[in-house]
Amino acid sequence: MRFVRPLLTGLVILAIWWTASALGAFPTGTVPAPDAVARAFAGEVASGRLLDDAVASLYRVAWGFVTAVVTAVPLGLVIGRSASTRQALLPWVNFFRSLSPIAWIPFAIIWFGIGDPPAIFILFIATFFQLVLATSAAAAGVPKVYYRVAEDMELPPLRVLFKITLPAILPDLVTALRVAIGVAWMVDVAAEMIAVRSGLGYLVMDARNGLRMDLVVSAMIAIGAIGIGLDAVFARLARIDSVRWGFER
Repeated sequence: MRFVRPLLTGLVILAIWWTASALGAFPTGTVPAPDAVARAFAGEVASGRLLDDAVASLYRVAWGFVTAVVTAVPLGLVIGRSASTRQALLPWVNFFRSLSPIAWIPFAIIWFGIGDPPAIFILFIATFFQLVLATSAAAAGVPKVYYRVAEDMELPPLRVLFKITLPAILPDLVTALRVAIGVAWMVDVAAEMIAVRSGLGYLVMDARNGLRMDLVVSAMIAIGAIGIGLDAVFARLARIDSVRWGFER
């Protein structure tokens, strides 16, 4: 039953789309018919181009996202644990978080040229500041009694970090990572429209320039399907025993 309702909803949407196309409800060249999209999608899969573009996009997202995680989480822990650091840095974290990652594209191209590096940089920017903010908020919310117990036990700082702080914020951190990977995937499509010559975002732009709206929709289907897959991966992380407790509070 879990997948029946979404499947039925999708069939209804497909039927409406098919009927509207058959009746000529859309201006010529604006919305392709479902059968045209199916043929284009099958052709892209058969040629291997769709797989190559998907792998290229996932490669950039992986680099940008992982780099952001390994740098943002430690900084967020420091900001969350230190009131003075929080007062000094948090306003600037909020400032840069409020800027659209797309606004960094001109700088990314000037600094890194054309290719993977500017796209990876934009993905890093898209996720870094929101992860810093989420981690710092979670760390600041850890009950102080935990740290009093750690002081009584004379635990060293690293042990406090890995045995108290990280387990305490893990449920909130997994949620933040789940949101961040979705943002990174969306921003990657925009970055690839400008800075690179491969990937699903580039496929959308290239198909648009060639007035191949059937290919545009095919790329959109692939983007949405991969996005669902990425979200499902991080949703499963929430079911790990060390994390699940936070979702049962």
